Amino acid sequence: MIGYLEGKLLKKKDDRILVLAGQIGYEVLLPSFVRETMDVIEIGEEVSLYIYFQQSERQPKPMLIGFNLEVEKEFFEYFISVEDIGPLKAVKALTMPVREIARAIEERDVNKLIKLKGIGNRTASKIIATLEGKMDKFALIRHVEQNEMAATRDFADQVLDVLVGQLGHKITEAKQMVVEALKRDGSIATPEALFEEIYRGEKSL
Repeated sequence: MIGYLEGKLLKKKDDRILVLAGQIGYEVLLPSFVRETMDVIEIGEEVSLYIYFQQSERQPKPMLIGFNLEVEKEFFEYFISVEDIGPLKAVKALTMPVREIARAIEERDVNKLIKLKGIGNRTASKIIATLEGKMDKFALIRHVEQNEMAATRDFADQVLDVLVGQLGHKITEAKQMVVEALKRDGSIATPEALFEEIYRGEKSL
């Protein structure tokens, strides 16, 4: 089962992308709020996604659904636990950021939930009945603008180039160092600060 995918962006479509990883092209379905973040990534650039993998007797063809954050994938798993909402319907329905949907659920805001694609009053009520009281964590997901994501990727790429090209690290090792540093301190906004956090992390090992 595939839980995470990292590779080169080969193609973009309205609701999916094609990612080349290990000489295999993976077609990944994306909810619209995830697909929008791909607009700042050019064909040929690296992408990384947390994957919800779906395959069943009724759905024998494997289906990969991608998310930028692991917590978004976790929310998706809660969302499809609601009666009458399967993975494909959920992908189409999630037309706004997770944090907004989670807040609407906790605030019992049916009017906001029915703005989701394919969600009517009856299903919105089921969503609230099933998930209310479980959404606090998801309502706190930090909102990241597309241009902010692009800026983050730019300085992270600079650091990766130095780690690999000048300091001799393998690309997979360098990427892991960058990811872990950004997890420890989400406020990092410059290459210098990222290098410092990477150094601190390596020093503590």
